[in-house]
Amino acid sequence: MAGLLLYCRSGFESDVANEVQDKASAIEVYGYPQTKLHSGFVLFNCYQPEQAELLAKKLSFEHLIFARQMFACQGIIENMDVADRVTPILAAFENFPLCGELRVEYADTTDGRELSKFCRKISVPLRQTLRKRNKLTNKENASKPVAHIFFTTSDKAYVGYSFSNNNSALPLGILRLKFPHAAPSRSTLKLDEAFQTFIPKEEHGIRLQGGLQAVDLGACPGGWTYQLVQRGMFVQAVDNGAMDQALMETGQVTYCPEDGFKFQPKKNNVYWLVCDMIEQPQRVAKLMATWVAEERCKEAMFNLKLPMKKRYESMQGALLIIQQVMHSAQVKKYQLQAKHLYHNREEVTVHLRLM
Repeated sequence: MAGLLLYCRSGFESDVANEVQDKASAIEVYGYPQTKLHSGFVLFNCYQPEQAELLAKKLSFEHLIFARQMFACQGIIENMDVADRVTPILAAFENFPLCGELRVEYADTTDGRELSKFCRKISVPLRQTLRKRNKLTNKENASKPVAHIFFTTSDKAYVGYSFSNNNSALPLGILRLKFPHAAPSRSTLKLDEAFQTFIPKEEHGIRLQGGLQAVDLGACPGGWTYQLVQRGMFVQAVDNGAMDQALMETGQVTYCPEDGFKFQPKKNNVYWLVCDMIEQPQRVAKLMATWVAEERCKEAMFNLKLPMKKRYESMQGALLIIQQVMHSAQVKKYQLQAKHLYHNREEVTVHLRLM
């Protein structure tokens, strides 16, 4: 058995399965996904086992929407002796390349999180032994593959490796953020995570600098506006609801009690457009793309609220609308990214930027 193992949010296994099936077929790697609802992971089995590594290299992790992490799975170890798990794991690593990092992880589910303490405990002897057997570098080396051991129970694990230029650098693929108590809603974490995910850290000083002009459509009570204000931006908050008073007192927010779909900025100086409106994804996608295509803003960050069923298909339809709008406006250079972030629920965050 060899394939690709992908982590995801519990309940989104079928969306990951549909996505990896499509993307793998596009690069002529064929197989079938195995899923279990609420397991927090998907295993895509390759018909040709030797193509698992090829898939882990060629399938762009950056362009996967619903997956949090992925690695080339080389086998499953089952019924491990609780007194000695190291020996069978070492045997499974026999034909692995030299790795520069070891990650012992679990699914982000209720059952999976019960394994967290166990995974931390077993990581130490595994790391030491793998180094002695020349399967792991003495110090972490980002130029080498990353070794993965993914436990589903204390005696069952999937083993494999990923490549540091095509995986998530985060534990479990999750960016954990602390909720700022001054923020008016927990939705603020969605935009914070989006900025940290889509905007390279070295570019924050330019693309997220203080003094930039921003528009927040569907702003109330101000969770997303809060992130913009904290970075020193000036915000036009568009909504018919009430804004958080503390945000208004900063002097950086102009309240616009209008319909977000009809609002037009008075000046052509908007850099950021952000939107977390509860609306049909196709309608929001067209609105955001129109703003960018008509150069009413330079960058847009927005959420698409997805239906409970056929979320992957709904996302594909929304992204196609964006591409069609940009094509019709003859915009040839733009960046389009989409990710189901950790702080999202039934929505996907999209970033659209003029280049």
